[in-house]
Amino acid sequence: MSEDIARPPEQTASTQATVTPPAAPRSGNLLRSGLGRNVGLVVALVLLCLVGVVTAGDTFATGANVLTILRLAAVIGVVSIGMTFVITSGGIDLSVGAMVALASVWATTLATQQLAEDYHWILMVTTALLVGAAAGLVNGLLVAYGKIVPFIATLAMLAAARGLAEIISDRKTQIVSVNGFVDFFGGSLIGLPVLVWIFLLVAAAGWVVLNRTTFGRRTFAVGGNAEAARLAGIKVQRHTVALYVLAGLCCGIAAVMLMARTTTGSSTHGQLYELDAIAAVVIGGTLLSGGRGTIGGTVFGVLIFTTLNNVFTLNNLSISAQSVAKGLIIVIAVLLQQRLAGGDRIFAARTTRQ
Repeated sequence: MSEDIARPPEQTASTQATVTPPAAPRSGNLLRSGLGRNVGLVVALVLLCLVGVVTAGDTFATGANVLTILRLAAVIGVVSIGMTFVITSGGIDLSVGAMVALASVWATTLATQQLAEDYHWILMVTTALLVGAAAGLVNGLLVAYGKIVPFIATLAMLAAARGLAEIISDRKTQIVSVNGFVDFFGGSLIGLPVLVWIFLLVAAAGWVVLNRTTFGRRTFAVGGNAEAARLAGIKVQRHTVALYVLAGLCCGIAAVMLMARTTTGSSTHGQLYELDAIAAVVIGGTLLSGGRGTIGGTVFGVLIFTTLNNVFTLNNLSISAQSVAKGLIIVIAVLLQQRLAGGDRIFAARTTRQ
């Protein structure tokens, strides 16, 4: 009788063990991993190249056209690297295009170019970098210590920097007359343009800083939860300022590259760079809400958009059609981010219950 009474609890225990949900398979999380996202970007880029080959034929699949794509990608790519850091921290910078214009104008004034002729063209580079970093510093101070929402602070800088560039240049295009500057940045190294090498170096440095340094870990922490980061001992305000200075410095580098590519400085440089940079960063897998960022993904995002523009141009499609395509890609990317983020939360909750 006692044995019969003891059996039900054993059966219940075994039944509970049987109905416990199994752990989710690792393969199901491949798309959420950095490797999975980058593989998807590579596939998208390859498919886009195939479309270019089919629609534009030999015109697309030439070495000269590939170098053209890389040159165009290099400038906006450097801007996008800086934008990746800002968005990973939970911020945004709408003034990158205007900062590029301001830095290019300031570095190509008659006074600056005369000094460069008298001493060395490195003075033009230094001027552009300092102007970009100074504008980024103003953004950082407004956001971190002025407590102004990043969207508003950088929107104000967008208007102010573009207006200041117009005042300095008198709305005229300034021609770069320093031959040493043009010869150096307009040259090639081992078959690749110097501008492409600069992009590769900035991307490599950005990857190391974001993934292998304390600065990068703090950036992820601030983007994930700024208050928790503060309680953990991170000086959130100081770090925020440093991030915007970094973004401004990248804009200064991009200004130098644009000056070399076009041999001009102009208040119209950098038009819509903020949209292109944000689009490349989002496509690359960086969360707009912060806490997750990837330099490799940003590089692929830049290449995808630049290749898309090239395919549209070779097929004589309008800029308006390009804009529509960009908008659709951005929306799809954000929807995928939300879906994957929701899946991550569900999986985390299930794991916690187990």
